[in-house]
Amino acid sequence: MPPSPSRPPPVSGSGKIELDDIRPSSRKYPYIDFRPFREIGNEVLTVEHLSKTIDGEKVLDDISFILGREDKVALVGPNERAKTVLFKILAGEMEPDEGTYKWGLTTSQAYFPKDNSAEFDNDDTIVDWLTQYSPEKDVTYVRGFLGRMLFAGEDGVKKVKVLSGGEKVRCMLSKMMISAANVLLLDEPTDHLDMESIDALNKGLIKFPGVLIFSSRDHQIVETTANRIMEIINGKLVDKITTYDEYLASDEMARKRFTFTVAESDEADD
Repeated sequence: MPPSPSRPPPVSGSGKIELDDIRPSSRKYPYIDFRPFREIGNEVLTVEHLSKTIDGEKVLDDISFILGREDKVALVGPNERAKTVLFKILAGEMEPDEGTYKWGLTTSQAYFPKDNSAEFDNDDTIVDWLTQYSPEKDVTYVRGFLGRMLFAGEDGVKKVKVLSGGEKVRCMLSKMMISAANVLLLDEPTDHLDMESIDALNKGLIKFPGVLIFSSRDHQIVETTANRIMEIINGKLVDKITTYDEYLASDEMARKRFTFTVAESDEADD
């Protein structure tokens, strides 16, 4: 079981906690709580022989895996493009060149894309924008989810197209909460977030009772949330049921990463 998050307080150069550090904070924390409408069944996701080539690069090369109902998967490693392409395929926004994937009948998915600009390219107010994704069209109900993400009453009439990067991310997290999905797909959700929001997201993901597939540059979120690690190296999948720190320290995983890298180098030399 991954450890609970604990971000240490800042200390002064002498190593002692100063009085300023222990005064009550005026910073506000969002409240992130993903509550699925439906319990997930045993069949979650089956991926078979997925391949995708973009601009001449084989981003995904014959990838297969099966997800179980307790899986919390972190997609790690430096290949940002491969991770995003896999997210887009699983979210139905991109077609694979080869292979198939199948979601279980009891699953419902909510997707947090790395690039959310298309979501906000309209004249909607924040309340109107979120209402379209809500099963309940009651304004008070919708404003409750915005309030969790620190949007006060007057903020609801702001146009979404003028929001900052951080505000857009908070809107997207509101959308994911209100969807009540039991599978969350999150592609770098901590971009543009402050530490309070990252901490709240960390806690929300740990508590989430459904299935997760996510990527994040925040080491603590990956280590405290994931129980299964996947890495795409030169299109090939490395897949291990483990925590992130154990994965990084594993000689077996290091050999697999080295093997895929060497194989790619040999092909390039031919």
